Amino acid sequence: MIRQSLLPLLLAAALAAPTAAAQAPAVPQAAASDGTLLSISAQAEASRVPDVATLSAGVVTQAPDANAALRANAAQMQQLMAAVREAGIADKDTQTSGLSVHPQYRHDGDSAPVITGYQASNTVSLKVRDIGSLGDVLDALVASGANQVNGPSFEIDQPDEAYDEARRGALAKARERAEMYAESLGLRVRRIVSISEGGGFMPPPMPMMRMRAEAQDMAASSPVSPGESTLTANLDVVFELGR
Repeated sequence: MIRQSLLPLLLAAALAAPTAAAQAPAVPQAAASDGTLLSISAQAEASRVPDVATLSAGVVTQAPDANAALRANAAQMQQLMAAVREAGIADKDTQTSGLSVHPQYRHDGDSAPVITGYQASNTVSLKVRDIGSLGDVLDALVASGANQVNGPSFEIDQPDEAYDEARRGALAKARERAEMYAESLGLRVRRIVSISEGGGFMPPPMPMMRMRAEAQDMAASSPVSPGESTLTANLDVVFELGR
């Protein structure tokens, strides 16, 4: 009787064994007994001319009371947004980034601060996809009433192709270095054991320039040069060397 009751349990265990083995995590491969592992870090770059510029534009107004400051600000912002649309900047590339109203104080010695008025500020972030028109856009913003303009900063809108170029360069550099080590040791590169990618790096945007309202008196459009952006890929590659 005991043997008959154990038989179903043994059969179930035998059927479950392959499933458990299939679900077990793969064990990282190691070098063969006659092999040597070589870990190499490599870096490569790819450069592109930026095709997108980002900037911010806003209006700051002052008035004796908060409501008047905000109304005056809204009127000027309506003109600014009309200029943004006229410049061909899409709604998806226009985003309000800051709206505030706060008091202005006068400090007289040791006396308590006295409110002298209120300041309202409204700022929008803009993405300009036509770099060639950027100078005209900047001038149009100031001419429409913007008294705070910061930018531009340049970037690559679709950087994947450039990053892939940098990755291929880093991998080739790692392979070349591994071949050098192998040749120096009288060995050969058998295979790549693992590849891990570090964080890609894009240089920080160029320092933003600040424009004031006086810029609207310029006859020609503001000169703008996007320069070139460099993207970097970092790889850690483990090779197996052997005879």
